[in-house]
Amino acid sequence: MSKYDVLCIGNAIVDIIARCDDAFLVENGIIKGAMNLIDAERSALLYERMGPAIETSGGSAGNTAAGVANLGGKAAYFGKVSNDHLGDIYRHDIRAQGVAFDTSPLNGNPPTARSMIFVTPDGERSMNTYLGACVELGPEDVEEEKARDARITYFEGYLWDPPRAKEAIRKTAEIAHAAGREVSMTLSDPFCVDRYRAEFLDLMRSGTVDIVFSNEHEVMSLYQTSSLESALAAFREDCKLGLVTRSEQGSIAVTREETITIKPVPVENLVDTTGAGDLYAAGFLFGYTHGRSLADCGRLGSLAAALCIQQVGPRLQVSLKEAAEQAGLL
Repeated sequence: MSKYDVLCIGNAIVDIIARCDDAFLVENGIIKGAMNLIDAERSALLYERMGPAIETSGGSAGNTAAGVANLGGKAAYFGKVSNDHLGDIYRHDIRAQGVAFDTSPLNGNPPTARSMIFVTPDGERSMNTYLGACVELGPEDVEEEKARDARITYFEGYLWDPPRAKEAIRKTAEIAHAAGREVSMTLSDPFCVDRYRAEFLDLMRSGTVDIVFSNEHEVMSLYQTSSLESALAAFREDCKLGLVTRSEQGSIAVTREETITIKPVPVENLVDTTGAGDLYAAGFLFGYTHGRSLADCGRLGSLAAALCIQQVGPRLQVSLKEAAEQAGLL
C-alpha cells in the first residue's frame, strides 16, 4: 500500500490574481499568455499597479497537488518558502487543501515567491513571477519516505530554472524508481521548453521520466515542428505515456501501442484559464493511481480543467470528487 497517490514537486509560489484589460499588458510590457520571470524590483512595481487581487497558494505543481486532494486522493508536496507573511499564507493554504507539506522554510532572504497573474477579458492569464525562495529548493529538501511512498512523483518543468532543484528532482526520481514507482512531469510553457529542450528530451529518453504532460504548443515546440502529428509520433517514441491537452478540442493520450482521443467537457462560461493544465494533470493522475483506463483518466482531467476555467484562480471552489461522482467517473 502507498501512503500517497501523488507527490508533487514545484515552485512554491503565492498567486496574486487580478483582472486587467489588454491595454494594461501593453503599457507594462507584459507578454500575454506567458510566464514572465521578473526580479524583486519589478515584482514590487507590478504589485503596486495591479487592481484588487486574490492571494492563494499556487505554483503549477502545487495546483496539481491541491486538485488530487480535492478528488479525495492522498497528495504530498515539496516546495520552498521563507519564514515570512507570504510563506505563512502558502503553508496554511496548501495544508488546508489536504496536502502534506513539510518542507523546511528558509529563515530570512530571499522572500517567498509570488506571481502576479493578470487575467484579461478573454480568460487568458499572463504570469509575472518572482521566484524568491523557490531557487533554494535543493536535494537536502527531499523527504525520502515520501519519495518512496508515493505511487507517482510529478514535477513541473518550471523547476528547471533554479539549478539546485534539478538535483532534488533527480534524487527523488532515483528513490522513486528504486521503489518501483513512476515519475511524471509537465513541460509547463513553450518558453520553458525553448530553454531546456535538450535536457527535457534527455529526461524522457533516459527513463528518468515515465509520463509527460504537455499542451499542443509545448509538444510542437519540444520537437521543433509545426505539425502536431509529427510531434505526437516523436512523443510516443520518447516516453512511456504522453498527454497533450488541446483546449476546446479535448486531449490526446499516446503510448507506443495506442492513441486515445479524449473529448472536452463543455464549458458554459470561460472566466480564467489559470491552472487548467495543472488541474487536468490532477484529474488524470488521480485516475491513473486508482487503476482507471487511460480514457477515464483523461475524462477526469477534462472535468477538473473545465471546472477550473469557469472560476477565478486554480483552487476549485466546488468539490471535484462530487462533480466526478455526478458525472459517473467515480
